[in-house]
Amino acid sequence: MTTGYWPDDYVAKKQDVKNAIGRIASGQRVFIGTSCGEPQFLVKELAAQKKRLSDIEIVRLLSLESAPLTLMGQEPDNGEFSVRSFYLGSGVPRRLAAGRRFFTPINLSAVPLLFSSQRIPIHAALVQVSPPDDFGWMSLGVSVDVTMAAAKAADIVIAQVNPRMPRVLGRSFLHVNDVDAIVEHEEDLITVGESPDFASALDIGRHVASLVDDGSTLQISLGSTTRAMFLACEGKNDLGIHTQFMTDGIMKLVARGVVTNRKKGINEGKLVASSAIGSSDLYEFLHDNPSMEFHPSDYVNNPAVISQNRKMVSVQLAEAMDLTGQVAADALPYNHYSGVTGICDFLRGAAMSPEGKAILMLPSTTLDGKRSRIVPRLEEAVVVPRGDVHYVVSEFGAVNLFGKNLSERALSMISIAHPDFRDQLFDSAKEAGLIPKKRTPSEIMHRVYPAAMERELSIAGHEVLFRPVKATDDRLIQEHLYGLDKNDVISRFLHNKATFAQDEIEGLFGGDYSKDFTLVAVIGDLGFEKVVALGGYLTDPAKNMAEVAFSVDKTWQGKGLGKILLNMTAQRARESGISGLFAYMSPTNRAMIRLFFTLPYKMRTTLDRDVLLLSCRFSEPKQQEEQPSGARGGEVPQR
Repeated sequence: MTTGYWPDDYVAKKQDVKNAIGRIASGQRVFIGTSCGEPQFLVKELAAQKKRLSDIEIVRLLSLESAPLTLMGQEPDNGEFSVRSFYLGSGVPRRLAAGRRFFTPINLSAVPLLFSSQRIPIHAALVQVSPPDDFGWMSLGVSVDVTMAAAKAADIVIAQVNPRMPRVLGRSFLHVNDVDAIVEHEEDLITVGESPDFASALDIGRHVASLVDDGSTLQISLGSTTRAMFLACEGKNDLGIHTQFMTDGIMKLVARGVVTNRKKGINEGKLVASSAIGSSDLYEFLHDNPSMEFHPSDYVNNPAVISQNRKMVSVQLAEAMDLTGQVAADALPYNHYSGVTGICDFLRGAAMSPEGKAILMLPSTTLDGKRSRIVPRLEEAVVVPRGDVHYVVSEFGAVNLFGKNLSERALSMISIAHPDFRDQLFDSAKEAGLIPKKRTPSEIMHRVYPAAMERELSIAGHEVLFRPVKATDDRLIQEHLYGLDKNDVISRFLHNKATFAQDEIEGLFGGDYSKDFTLVAVIGDLGFEKVVALGGYLTDPAKNMAEVAFSVDKTWQGKGLGKILLNMTAQRARESGISGLFAYMSPTNRAMIRLFFTLPYKMRTTLDRDVLLLSCRFSEPKQQEEQPSGARGGEVPQR
């Protein structure tokens, strides 16, 4: 390789494509630039010369299924070429199944070391670059990832200089002196349109967005579910990006001011990625953009680097998961690519980040709705071990498996499965010993969680989430009840109750989110919440009246939680067609009596020995200010 005055070197190295590819010999290993950076003109010439070549091994990271390299590998008489793909997926897309024996499972952050250490020697690297600047530097543009390492390690570097390749800043540059052959050829870069939406995408996106705080740094994998998440994140502020793939969705968030990169803690003010997959508008957006930096994969995908971002949130697509949290991952059918390899790097890096979150998105069923993606046990290869799994989101909710035992994991996964498959999964979990044989699924287990009813408020310096009870809340409710003051237990149950068994919990606070309904007020992160207040109702079908009951942790009393719970409970009962509310309580429970009289309905009171009965009907609005004292007669529901 010559190293003289670079314009002279450029002229000396420029040649036609036939002669450039003619430098490749039989038996060599050839790296080809990845995904949308694939040098199509060079690849087509390589295919044209295959009759003179034998035993060529092509090395690639990721290739679109419509790209020349992929199409070349699918030709029936392709015995001259074997395609080594770095691939950490579980399944294999049907079009690539014939070459699955050449897949090399590896985390993306480790691939550059294979090249630089010569453990996998690269004889020739075919890359695509932008024209040189005034100093002789050519940008690898939309494909830096492992391409930089391959180019530096290769014996021969053949560069297709394409004026349409954007000049992307960062550690993305090769110098003219560092390449051996230059082929000038202008052509459109490979582009990818937006993936089609599917029914659950927006619901999954909303659940994921609820986990993303302002000031978070995001890594988002490819796919239509991810695009829905972009829509849900439009109201966020000061987001940052540290991701494997730059996409059109990220570009739109930047353009709308949602992404500012101001609070990342590392590379502040810069969007960091290693490659781009998208439209021609995206490539134009990247060109000479000082807010963008592309770096090689051993930096972008390094968990130690990822973890330095504040509030790092990794959002990845999963193909299937079992009840214990093991993950199968692959390019899903509605995506245009294959070779997903960065999933473990980002999940681990995000988990190590201060206030970071590792999130897996999982549509609950296959596209036709006939099979559950949550299964008793995986048939596919495990890509993410259960120990690396934290947050899991389907269209039916979000759970956090971190720190959970196998029984808790199974119940959590069942709770976000499609309702049509929950009974089957519950039975499978019992057969596997993950759930006690005697346990039966609660009514809530069969229902769709009403996420729209959630309400987050700032109270006493804490963010308190008021939400409907979930099927996985039984232990949280037990801990709340066991932690109540003795007098509060008596006020709630009208006697000194000493035990709160698990089967009792479901009877007291089960329900169908309609005729029977329970709300909890919780603090803390998902998966590690603490119930600070509890309220709800059980309906008396004979009277169509709902009996309500509440309990508030002693340290949270006097902060208005009971009033919020009562109002939300009354609203839900009214919307469910229930006629009114009633409650039994001690006459000395002044706080609860005053609370009920805040309702905008005519209140009836009846004293029966040592028990006070309060009741109201939604059809009887309060006419004048009622005092929480005295007793009125009238028809009231009986216990």
